[in-house]
Amino acid sequence: MKFQPDQLAGTNVISRHGADEIWVGNTRFVGGLLVPWTGTVLPWASGLPQDLAEADFAAVLALQPEVVIFGSGARLRFVPAALLRGLIARRIGVETMDTPAACRTFNVLVSEGRSAVAALLPVPVATAP
Repeated sequence: MKFQPDQLAGTNVISRHGADEIWVGNTRFVGGLLVPWTGTVLPWASGLPQDLAEADFAAVLALQPEVVIFGSGARLRFVPAALLRGLIARRIGVETMDTPAACRTFNVLVSEGRSAVAALLPVPVATAP
């Protein structure tokens, strides 16, 4: 799916997503990503939410966002609460949704001038039965 939100100068915008890929602007990425509202897009975890570790969220915390949009893959899956303690202790909002919804939500927040980070797990390529 491709979509074009309003863009503030210098911000990252997710321009499209598909099976196992996410485009930020005109650049294609494969695997998990950290997409900050501005700056460099970073590789991130590529597994399932239950495979995430504290180090994965330390990388999110280092970006100092006001809100984190966690994209859990093809469907909604929650991260163990213990991994979110560092974010919550610093009063950083965390929202969990499937990755396609997280991409759209991130773009809306960035277009509003919010300092958001999208922490996105990939949507795996569908396999035939």
